[in-house]
Amino acid sequence: MTYADLTFKVPKESEDYESCSDFVVQSIEGIIKNAMDSGRNKIIINTNLKLGIPMENVNKIAGPFVEAWACEVFSEALEDEKNIYHLVNVEAGERLNMADVILQFKMERKRQSSVTANVDVKATSKDIANSGKSPNITSFARIRTAYVKDPDFLFVILSIKHKVFSSRDEETKMMMGVMEVVDFNAYDLKYISDSDISFNPALGSGQLQVRDIHYVTRTKRSTWDFCQLLDKKCIASKKGFDGWYDYALQHEWIKE
Repeated sequence: MTYADLTFKVPKESEDYESCSDFVVQSIEGIIKNAMDSGRNKIIINTNLKLGIPMENVNKIAGPFVEAWACEVFSEALEDEKNIYHLVNVEAGERLNMADVILQFKMERKRQSSVTANVDVKATSKDIANSGKSPNITSFARIRTAYVKDPDFLFVILSIKHKVFSSRDEETKMMMGVMEVVDFNAYDLKYISDSDISFNPALGSGQLQVRDIHYVTRTKRSTWDFCQLLDKKCIASKKGFDGWYDYALQHEWIKE
C-alpha cells in the first residue's frame, strides 16, 4: 500500500478563502502597526534586581509578556469606538490551544458575515542573534486534523520583534525593565512556501517549524494542497509512511 492508493477525506475551502486570509492578515498588521505608531509598544517590568532584567536570557521570559501585550492591543482595538478593523470578538487562547489569541472580524461574504482567525504569537529578540529564528509552530497531527475538520481554518503566525533595556526609578530605586516592540510580521500558515516550512519529528507527532520567521515567502495553495505538503514532510522524516499512516487512521484523514 502506498500514499497514492488511499482514499482521502479531501477538505475544500470556500471560494473567498484567499480574500478572507488577506483581509485578516492586513487587519492584524494594521492593528499592531497602529499600536506601535501611537507609542503603545512598551511593556514595563519592575524588578528589585539591582542589575535589572538579565539581558542574556530575556528571550526565555519574553514570550508570555509579548503574547499578553498582543492580546491587550487587540482588545483595545475591539473597544475603540471607531473600530476601523471591524473586529467583533477577541479571546485569549486556552492553555494548550494551538492559538494564543482568537480573533473574529465582521466581513461581508457570500454565505457568512464573519471570519475567524487563530493567531499564534511568536516573540523574537532584536538584541540576541538568531533568537526565535526557527520556532516550533504547532503539532503536525493537530493542524492537519484542524484543516480536515474545517477547510477554512485560518491560522496566522504573528512574529513580534522586541528590544529590552533597563532604567532605575529614582523614587523607588527599583530597576524598571522596558520591553519594546520594534517590528512584526504576520503570515497565514497555509500560504507559507514549501522551502520555508520544516518538520521536526522529535516531539510528539512532529512539530512544524518555520526555517527563518523573519524572511518568509508566500505561496498561494488550497487547503488540500497544504495537507498533502504536510503529509509529504512527515513521510520523508524518520516517522516514514507507517508512522504517518498510524496518524491518518487515528485522526480519520482517510476513508476506510
